[in-house]
Amino acid sequence: MSELEKLKSELKTINAEYVKIKDLPPEQRGEFGREMNKKKQKILAAITAAEEALESENIEPLDISAPCAPNQPLPQLKLGSKHPLMTELDRVISIYSDMGFNVIESQQLDDEFHMFDSLNFSKGHPARDGYDTFRTEEGFIPPAHTSTMQHRALKKYRKDLDTIGQIAVVVPGRVFRNEDVDTTHEHTFYQCEGVYVSRDATMGQMFGVLKRFFELYYGQDLKIKTQPGYFPFTEPSAELLIEKPASLGGKGGDWLEMLGCGMIHPNVLEMAGIDPEIYHGFAWGGGIDRLVMLKYGLTDVRYFESGKLDFLEKF
Repeated sequence: MSELEKLKSELKTINAEYVKIKDLPPEQRGEFGREMNKKKQKILAAITAAEEALESENIEPLDISAPCAPNQPLPQLKLGSKHPLMTELDRVISIYSDMGFNVIESQQLDDEFHMFDSLNFSKGHPARDGYDTFRTEEGFIPPAHTSTMQHRALKKYRKDLDTIGQIAVVVPGRVFRNEDVDTTHEHTFYQCEGVYVSRDATMGQMFGVLKRFFELYYGQDLKIKTQPGYFPFTEPSAELLIEKPASLGGKGGDWLEMLGCGMIHPNVLEMAGIDPEIYHGFAWGGGIDRLVMLKYGLTDVRYFESGKLDFLEKF
């Protein structure tokens, strides 16, 4: 007989003796009941301990890192894939890095100064309205464009003007806008900003840099054209279009609008402590999501933030 069985047998004996209390004189019943109860509680504690010890002996150690239960065949493991936006963002950064640009990452929370004041937005500019720009309860602003980093980039690399004669920076990052979401509009997406400053920076140099970037990205020679644009932080401003690449099914006369650009406004340079009488600069900004949609023939921008595994597994 096991130890646990012996204890349970003793418990039965005590329960059987307990019924004798009714045959005892009233003055003896209290003492008898207390003695029986002490014995019963002692045995119950011993039974609980014995059951726990037995249970512990029968449990196999659990390895939470194991891909399956003990003695079970290994499942077919599925490896994750890199998000298509991150793949293309790495490609964009690689091209600009090879062209000599430094890289700094944008912030996901910013303030009024970097979002508007440092970029020459007037106090009454409609973009400051809450209908266009998200704001937190504490007054912070999820940046609506990577241009919020222009002031920081100019100040961070201002010393390069004295050493190498130029500032050359690209700023990838996530941006947020108060948009009505549909197949071509999303409230959260990625951009890449570019900033270049030197004594002789020109729009011609800017168009040369951007043309070369898109040629390297799409792997073929491309034509570009521009049309007038408006941004408070550049003057003059333009929108850049590229000839639709053959890899995207492009034919002669097909054009794609890719980004906004222009010469950095003198007020923006001066705000960062750079003399606009001596130095000139240009800047540009474009969406990464659009590049990916075009490259892979995607029709719904919402898939990027949806967490749809059947979509992500294609990449």
